[in-house]
Amino acid sequence: MDIGIPKQKRPFDYRVGLTPMGVEILTRLGHRVYVEHDAGQGSGFDDDRYQRAGGQIVYSAEEVYGRGQLILAVSRPLAAEFDLLQEGQILCGFLHLAAAHPAKIALLLDRKITAVGYETIQTEDGYLPVLTAMSQIAGRMAVSVAAHLLQNNEGGHGILLGGVPGVPPANVAVLGAGTVGLNAVKMFEAAGAHVSVLDTDIRKLQLLEERGSAAHTMVAYDFNIARVVQRADVLVGAVLIPGARTPIVVTRQMVRTMKPRSVIIDISIDQGGCIETSRPTTYQNPTYVEEGVIHYCVPNMTGVLARTTTHAFNNAAWPYIREIAQKGLARALETNPALRLGLNTHDGEIVHPALRESLQASSEALADKDWGGGV
Repeated sequence: MDIGIPKQKRPFDYRVGLTPMGVEILTRLGHRVYVEHDAGQGSGFDDDRYQRAGGQIVYSAEEVYGRGQLILAVSRPLAAEFDLLQEGQILCGFLHLAAAHPAKIALLLDRKITAVGYETIQTEDGYLPVLTAMSQIAGRMAVSVAAHLLQNNEGGHGILLGGVPGVPPANVAVLGAGTVGLNAVKMFEAAGAHVSVLDTDIRKLQLLEERGSAAHTMVAYDFNIARVVQRADVLVGAVLIPGARTPIVVTRQMVRTMKPRSVIIDISIDQGGCIETSRPTTYQNPTYVEEGVIHYCVPNMTGVLARTTTHAFNNAAWPYIREIAQKGLARALETNPALRLGLNTHDGEIVHPALRESLQASSEALADKDWGGGV
């Protein structure tokens, strides 16, 4: 199989779709791998490493997309890259199509692209193996982002997360007790903050207690959300429905009740965001102030920790990549149910049920859905 590895074009995304070791294994198996010039530079892999692994360096995205039957991206391609997709190609990456422009989805359908969203690959027990790797990192990043934004020089109200003797710590509210939420709670607790975590799934909250967490757990009823939002110095959005647009669980009116210069970190922004006042930002301008509250809403926030994240998600995605390359798409889908659930579009159709429903339904209808256990 011909496999293309493009350089990530989204600003401040330094990750790469496959490590040199992965390239070496695939080329030894007889596959041809085309790596765009400097694709791995931000992750610490120069072109020479890929060449020694058996990859062929190409010097334009046009050549990567023109040669590859299987395209191994990381984040969702930009509009110009979507135009380079060829009829019948396989595209793998963290695609988050529920938050994509409709024109991109229309192109995938028109060109019969098989789009495999790493974030929707799911085992029978509900585990999201590839997304989990990214979610762990994003959750752990939240504490450093929050500590920075709470500083006066960054516009925050000058509170130390862990407080000091005689001065209480910051109040942190985490919405969603999935992988992002659990990792965020762990790190905020380690920093000494007072942490509240909410979810619709009581089992997730019980798991926190079993792990020895001292976080204050609450069922995510609207009145509980309103209460913790009002007193939060930091609010972390970590809500997920795999494949679907994230429901809005914090309204603008709730945000208005927050303390001036408190901080919102909406990690759910990849799938549209769970807070009504959230809108995507970039690392060039990562924050904005709305209703007197600092908002940090950077999609693919792990892209600036490229060395760690590239290794982490490749560890999880590798079995699926190898299976597609070795067996071919049809056979791989037939034998691997987790990979089948990763399909977003195939043969001109939207095949992921949650994505299909999300694109058809209004945001008001989605707001009443279960959270799916957090990111």
